[in-house]
Amino acid sequence: MRIDLQRLMETINTSAAMGATENGGLHRLTLANEDTEMRGTFVHWLETAGLEVTVDDFGNIYGRREGTNPDLSPVVIGSHLDTQPYGGKYDGVIGVLAALEVIRTLNDEDIKTERPIVIVNFTNEEGARFTPPLLGSGAVIGDLSKTTVYDTKDAEGTRFETALYESGYQGEEVHRLREAHAFVELHIEQGPVLEQKQKSIGVVQGIQGLAWLTVHVKGEADHAGTTPMSGRKDALVAASAMVTALSRYAASVEELVITVGTLQVAPSAPNVVPSDAAFTIDMRHPDDHMRKGVPMAIRKIIADTSKMYNVDFELETKYQAETVHFPERIQNVLLKETSSLEYESEKFYSGASHDAKNMSSIAETGMIFVPSVNGKSHHEEEYTNDADIEKGANVLLRATKRLADENE
Repeated sequence: MRIDLQRLMETINTSAAMGATENGGLHRLTLANEDTEMRGTFVHWLETAGLEVTVDDFGNIYGRREGTNPDLSPVVIGSHLDTQPYGGKYDGVIGVLAALEVIRTLNDEDIKTERPIVIVNFTNEEGARFTPPLLGSGAVIGDLSKTTVYDTKDAEGTRFETALYESGYQGEEVHRLREAHAFVELHIEQGPVLEQKQKSIGVVQGIQGLAWLTVHVKGEADHAGTTPMSGRKDALVAASAMVTALSRYAASVEELVITVGTLQVAPSAPNVVPSDAAFTIDMRHPDDHMRKGVPMAIRKIIADTSKMYNVDFELETKYQAETVHFPERIQNVLLKETSSLEYESEKFYSGASHDAKNMSSIAETGMIFVPSVNGKSHHEEEYTNDADIEKGANVLLRATKRLADENE
């Protein structure tokens, strides 16, 4: 039993026309016109496949294929259809449309499953229009209140509730996903591991933990022409040295990644020595014990560098998330089906967060990764080979059927 690759790629390419950019990517922000068009097409596809379609009060779309024992909790498969601004056409999309292809294949083969199977398109996974990311799945599991979600605004000041209502996809609370026997998400890797190791399938062990910190470096503003180099308290020079030291530190610790993604400078004048510099730190590691010790090392690096450049600093932890470990049982199902198809696989932790992270709080959860060419994602050049999409979809198909036939 295998999926129909030609049909799946035609579906993916149809999706790619809704919000298409000139350079072959996608610009499909949550609940914008392009997303609303995609949602309408997706609902049509679900109905054509014979699924019962419902929408909850956060705009999450579900398509249910009934099982022979409808009282059993469902196996849920899916991802998201929204994209980054000028993102790619595979991120999230293949997880939803491969799930649709799973249902189409089961229909073609006239295969019944004991448990229901539910396809889901989660709202605002990317967080590109509304914050936070993983909004739809986070709301469903209760991590985000309805008030918080509805009141969040985009850059233009539009409330989420307003955009949801205007899109026509403000469903009812009764349709929220309440339980699941298992959740499996197919996704592009968004990194280079599978391609470098020449493996077609990644079996994800979990989502690595992270911490976000902010650093404020305080120096003194001085005249750029009259202040000797030896007498300066240059906040930007000190911050630059900190960033370099942090990069070197991260490279010395296995599996640790540190990113400085923003930097603000004041007074930001060409002829004034900077008095203030502020930057963010995104730090990730799959081992929570190790990750919790990293901020201490970061503080020492910042403190030592501040002393060297005669500046002061403030360091604040803004956000922390524990590592999510997916159950071995689901990993083993994915590994077994991968092996039965004679595909090569690799086990590792995801460096990025996904809806699967939230779903793991209400269901046994697993993820399948397929290679990203050159590791690119959140970019118009994002690409995954058709053959690898086919392999990922085949693993999803077989794993879904196996899980949906479990009666305990």
